[in-house]
Amino acid sequence: MVNRVAFAVPGDLSTPTGGYAYDRRIIAELQKLGWQVDVVGLGDGFPKPTWETKAAAKRKLAELPRGCPIVIDGLAFGVMHEAARELRERYPLIALVHHPLALETGLSPDEAKNFRSGEREALAAARSVVATSPSTAAILVDSYDVDAGNITVACPGTDRAPASAGSKDGTLRLLSIGAIVPRKGFDVLVAALADLKSLKWHLTIAGDRTRDPAAAAQLDAEIDRHGLAARIDVLGALPAERIEALYAQSDIFVLASRFEGYGMAYAEALARGLPVVGTTAGAIPDTVPAGAGILVEPNDVKALSRALKMLIENPTERKWLASGARTAAQELPTWRDSAKLVARAIEAAS
Repeated sequence: MVNRVAFAVPGDLSTPTGGYAYDRRIIAELQKLGWQVDVVGLGDGFPKPTWETKAAAKRKLAELPRGCPIVIDGLAFGVMHEAARELRERYPLIALVHHPLALETGLSPDEAKNFRSGEREALAAARSVVATSPSTAAILVDSYDVDAGNITVACPGTDRAPASAGSKDGTLRLLSIGAIVPRKGFDVLVAALADLKSLKWHLTIAGDRTRDPAAAAQLDAEIDRHGLAARIDVLGALPAERIEALYAQSDIFVLASRFEGYGMAYAEALARGLPVVGTTAGAIPDTVPAGAGILVEPNDVKALSRALKMLIENPTERKWLASGARTAAQELPTWRDSAKLVARAIEAAS
């Protein structure tokens, strides 16, 4: 008998973000493990969909065979509490939580409160919850009243990769990867680098500019205001082969996130032996161990600038952290490892 599961995804599954990449890889690995995976598109606009979109999403899920387990991506599940209450009577619901919706940067107090209450109600209807990091799991227990026994931690997998060769022209190449949204802290990074104009560095930012056009425009304005247009490239979303090329020529990975439910880009940097400069926000310390990078408090421009200055000026420290990154990468799970954990969560809920 073939195991069958529905995997419900908001928006476009091919969207170039860590959350969607997680969904794509888990779906592919479940299929390799012998699962029949029915991908259900829930529509656009999540986590702030129209009433019509939410109603259509519920209808799609209600058309599945009774008893079929449904994994629902948290970007949608967190605002589908009314549907979850009805659907749980006919289907085992598995919530996949990348990070709680209320912790997105830039929300008003009322928006955060509404997201938190709705997501708490939705999670109460889930038979099982998959969290993408121990940190996220702890938040769900402490702030969302989820029973720890119902949570499976399935961190993103990481592909093994060759070590980055680094730059060859005397200019240190910094790489930052993430969608251009306030949570990624690109404004903090630009401000930190503005104090380091006397050093030889060049930053490349690769990430979707369409998720938050206002944030993208603000980033461009900040780069211009600090006179860094010639030293910072903002390339937008890139295909995998371009990302690989950027990793190969980079010396330091830096991302000043205000919160991460895991931080796949950090793990990908470790896999390529890049020293990491990041923050202590959310699950980043789970991903980047001591000896593989330097983590500072989020929103601390001065501390971030000091960390970058030290690494740019100190090749010995870069080499030591690069070695630590390669060691840490050996402990990261593969995508097959992660998919097996998700499969167990589905089986336990069924």
